[in-house]
Amino acid sequence: MGDMGDKRKKDGLRNGSPDDSGRDASEHEIDEVVKKFAIQNAVLYGGKASVGSVMGKVMAERPEWKPMAREMAAITKKIVEEVNSLPPEEQKRLLEESYPELLEKKEKKKETGLSPLPDATPGNVVMRFAPGPSGPLHIGHTRAVVLNDEYVRMYRGKLILRMEDTNPTKVDPDAYDMILEDMEWMGAHPDEVYFQSDRFQLYYDVARKLLEKGAAYVCTCENEAWREMKLKKQPCPHRERPVEDQLDDWEKMLGGEYAEGEASLVIKTDLSNPNPALRDFVAMRIVESPHPRTGTRYRVYPLYNFSVAVDDHHMGMTHVLRGKDHLNNTLRQKYIYRYMGWKEPVFIHYGWVSMEGVVLKTSTIKEGIEKGEYSGWDDVRLGTLRAMARRGIRPDAIRRYWVEVGIKPVDIVFSWDTLYAYNREIVDPIAKRMFFVASPIKASIFGARDPLVAKPPRHPDHPEWGQRTLRLNPSLGVFLAEKDVRSFKDGEMIRLKDLANFVVRLKGSGPDMDTDFSLSLEYTGNDLSVLRQGIKIVHWLPVSPKKGKRETVECRVLLPEGGEDTGLVEAEAAEIKEGVVQFERYGFVNLLGEEEGIITAAYSHR
Repeated sequence: MGDMGDKRKKDGLRNGSPDDSGRDASEHEIDEVVKKFAIQNAVLYGGKASVGSVMGKVMAERPEWKPMAREMAAITKKIVEEVNSLPPEEQKRLLEESYPELLEKKEKKKETGLSPLPDATPGNVVMRFAPGPSGPLHIGHTRAVVLNDEYVRMYRGKLILRMEDTNPTKVDPDAYDMILEDMEWMGAHPDEVYFQSDRFQLYYDVARKLLEKGAAYVCTCENEAWREMKLKKQPCPHRERPVEDQLDDWEKMLGGEYAEGEASLVIKTDLSNPNPALRDFVAMRIVESPHPRTGTRYRVYPLYNFSVAVDDHHMGMTHVLRGKDHLNNTLRQKYIYRYMGWKEPVFIHYGWVSMEGVVLKTSTIKEGIEKGEYSGWDDVRLGTLRAMARRGIRPDAIRRYWVEVGIKPVDIVFSWDTLYAYNREIVDPIAKRMFFVASPIKASIFGARDPLVAKPPRHPDHPEWGQRTLRLNPSLGVFLAEKDVRSFKDGEMIRLKDLANFVVRLKGSGPDMDTDFSLSLEYTGNDLSVLRQGIKIVHWLPVSPKKGKRETVECRVLLPEGGEDTGLVEAEAAEIKEGVVQFERYGFVNLLGEEEGIITAAYSHR
């Protein structure tokens, strides 16, 4: 960084002379104190230090300088500008090397973690994740995956994966394996796996017992007529028929004497309940569509509330986590528990989470894939876990997000920024750095004869990883990003990062970069002191010679909002092949491989 101190005589500070407080304060001493707090503040707050915050730190450490507040403000402002002009990785390096004691002064993070489960004891907790196999898992499913898995780990319990596949028209046969793969990716390993389509005889046995207890009835009313009576708090005419008649109709349902829609099994509740949703509800109905796993073996299928209550009891669930939108379902299921004399699990309802800016609905995604609108379940525009993985989002970041949210009953909006921040903490220490030039524009160079060589580190925190070598041949020119070029002014000085300084010579401009446009750069040396002037630092890539080792590779970056950025990336990206890297000043991307001389990457986040 060099000596950021200038002569302070104009500010009323004389080197080695007494200041207004009667103490000795040299220029160097003042610069050092201000500089260390400016660097610390910049590292803590995204590369941009605040003059006010730095002044506060300085005055807290050196209160005897308070009489010089006006002069100190001018000094602090200048040094803060100089620090803010440095790349974040350089700021971090300076803090670690020159002021390591300040690394311990970051605010301590509040303790986080899940709150204890009520009525839970180690070794006796059984919980479940129960998806419908209509497609792979998406980011919305991960709340249930993470919370159940975390609590099971906390109490050394058992995690059950239950495939709720009792709607044959909504089952995707491939989803069974995809869900298991997605759970493995999330690091959640179920102790037992069940398929509801294998458990029909159990459902039939419980249904018969409920009929025998007078807690259920077979209804042959038209659906709309039954709903109308329910809304009016009126009993269905079949509700109080003798048990023998109910059992006879039940056997007719099983035996195929009723067609789809002609009969159903209904659970009795309280018809006077002010909430219509809690009045009698359907438990079993006839479905004549074949099932992907069992074909036409069964034709009477359980509905959600019935199968879930039966399975949660028989699988020994101790705690059931679900969203507040399931409150009515919980109350319905409790009727079955009471009728059967079963012990209820602990029901916990967490708040609703709304997710914006991502496609989650399985049927919409499947239709889009079939129409060619999406490339597959891992299309980066989607919210599937396969898309998250393709973008380089780590499962540990997703897990941390839901642990932080916990099981609070408040409704929230899912924060992508928070998820990306957690992911950044994971990938930043291991992601190699490289230059990417989007929409490249070629500029000629004059004033330099010999090749200019830059050796930026592969990672600022890992010197053992070595350096990249970027060799710029002035006779061939240089590639710059269109976004940077559009910001240039004729005659201004810029710095090609880690290389040298140049003066912009610009002819023509405009949004279309018309035929009159030309750009050249005049080499002016490698004086680092120009950074104090706040000049632009831009990324660049050399023009590859027609023969010999290639310096760059074409690259396309798939964007989660749709579309792609195209440009050039360092040739080293082709050697890495796959994995998360950081395109400096652009963002983290996940390299997906090279095909026909073009590297494809998926954008992760800033």
